[in-house]
Amino acid sequence: MIDLHYWTTPNGHKITMFLEEAGLPFRLHPVNIGKGEQFRPEFLAIAPNNRIPAILDHDPAGGGAPVPVFESGAILLYLAEKIGRFIPPTGDVRGRVEVLQWLFWQMGGLGPMAGQNHHFSLYAPEKIPYAIDRYVKETNRLYGVLDRRLADREFVAGAEYSVADMAIYPWIARHERQGQKLEDFPHLGRWFAVVKARPATERAYALAAQVSQAATVNEDSRSVLFGQTAQSTAPSSAPKAG
Repeated sequence: MIDLHYWTTPNGHKITMFLEEAGLPFRLHPVNIGKGEQFRPEFLAIAPNNRIPAILDHDPAGGGAPVPVFESGAILLYLAEKIGRFIPPTGDVRGRVEVLQWLFWQMGGLGPMAGQNHHFSLYAPEKIPYAIDRYVKETNRLYGVLDRRLADREFVAGAEYSVADMAIYPWIARHERQGQKLEDFPHLGRWFAVVKARPATERAYALAAQVSQAATVNEDSRSVLFGQTAQSTAPSSAPKAG
């Protein structure tokens, strides 16, 4: 059994998509980040960066004590290695590199840039044209990279669906709020439709709708979500839900 500490963000969706694809049994523990639940001591014990998602695997390979894992990319790799699916084995050097480099491309590029796009376009109390333009354009550039990649292959790493696809899809799912049009990227649009139609993807997003249909960011939650410092997130001074 796997305990998944989760909220309905792109990084959270990555893990429910994997677990639904793999058919692994899991218990969902919602962590309402708008109410500051990510600062609770029991969550920080497995996710010291106070960010979702995080898992606790009660049945790790080799047995022993439960294994905690935080960071969505690390979780995807851990789970893929655990079941031997959605990433090529270590002996397949070329295939494995294809998956890993696109997984890290999402972690280091698409996610952070699209996240800043979301922040300055939608959430920042002051609209800064330079910042909005900067991140909308960079998101557009990354969409172009992905579109070219998908021009001659079914999935991001080749013929097989992998953790790279699961990592990327939830960020592309928010293309409209990122100021992007999928019709401008035909290969990406084709891939997006294929992944969206997978039964496991549908189940993962249906699960999200059950957890929360409310907006995470509002005036009450803004101070909890943005502008935290090392001091304000220390266990003794973590923000409280108001």
